[in-house]
Amino acid sequence: MTDLDHRRRLYLRLALAEGVGPLTVRRLLDHFSQPEAVFGASRGQLQAVEGVGPKAAAGILAADDRAAEGELALAAEAGVSVLCPDDPAYPAGLRHIPDPPPVLYAMGDLREADAVALGVVGSRRCTHYGLAQAERFGALLGRAGFTVVSGGARGIDAAAHRGALAAGGRTVAVMGCGLNHLYPPENRKLFRQIVADGRGAVLSELPMAIGVKGQNFPRRNRIISGMSLGVLIVEAARRSGSLITARLAIEQGKDVFAIPGRVDSPFSAGTNQLIADGAAALVQNIEDILDALDRVGETMTAEGAAEPAAPQVKLTGDESKIMAALAAMELALDEIASRTGLPAHHVAAAMTTLTIKGLVAQKPGGVFAGRWPSPRG
Repeated sequence: MTDLDHRRRLYLRLALAEGVGPLTVRRLLDHFSQPEAVFGASRGQLQAVEGVGPKAAAGILAADDRAAEGELALAAEAGVSVLCPDDPAYPAGLRHIPDPPPVLYAMGDLREADAVALGVVGSRRCTHYGLAQAERFGALLGRAGFTVVSGGARGIDAAAHRGALAAGGRTVAVMGCGLNHLYPPENRKLFRQIVADGRGAVLSELPMAIGVKGQNFPRRNRIISGMSLGVLIVEAARRSGSLITARLAIEQGKDVFAIPGRVDSPFSAGTNQLIADGAAALVQNIEDILDALDRVGETMTAEGAAEPAAPQVKLTGDESKIMAALAAMELALDEIASRTGLPAHHVAAAMTTLTIKGLVAQKPGGVFAGRWPSPRG
């Protein structure tokens, strides 16, 4: 067993422990640094961590390799990879959100280029206009070199995935159920196409056998926004789950975009309100998105980008402050925020773009190191 295999099992044990969720895992790792140390801790040491009560501590102490081995066997039988944050294929953007998934189950493949992604989400119940715009922007973004990330649901999500595939681009579908129960059934052909054509992945943070439960779908929205540089909302009613994704994106320091709809349509009431409140930028064409994404957008074009994972090495003001802090030593995310005086969510968002630019690398223990390009001669 390789060291990575061993750590993957430890992360899986944590993820499967009763009473332990992603935020608790993050707090445990912030406190103990390594998953090995979590399982070596006493009940009292575990309960000294914020958010770890008697139930979670008991769940961690009771966790062993049997559940993890069973889960790995189910995944292998279905052709699913299990990724932990130490895996090179684990999405870089998710490492910087407050509650990253301890493990991700993946059908298909994730690539470095998928770090340049845009979330495209909207209502399951939608109009022909919404479907047309979702497919249109899915295609435009895919052709430009973005990976389109969405939730695989009926309506807007599925149209965005189809648009990206039709344009020869890449797409990632994030499920709200285990990968043994792909949902909805009518989109299973679409999911198989993503995987079979080598054009992306179908992901879930949930164990393989977890079925469809309504409470799990809002949780997956943080993964969609966390993987993306920004989120485009295409047609959402006032109570649409897509507005949860927009809120999470704002909390993560990501750009939020919205396509305006008819003022008398209830299907566009949510998107129009986002624009009216200034919470989302109005989008009419892909240039609106590229302009808002600043330096990353400069490397993307409507005709495609040769190397979308390697934007020009130019820094914003926040990024310059972070690189100056990392010049002295390797630092954890909260230490970077403290030294730069930047809000934590701004630091997390900047770390994503710095990783894409090849200027920052995450090391074991949750610390970050700066990487400076050699001067050209």
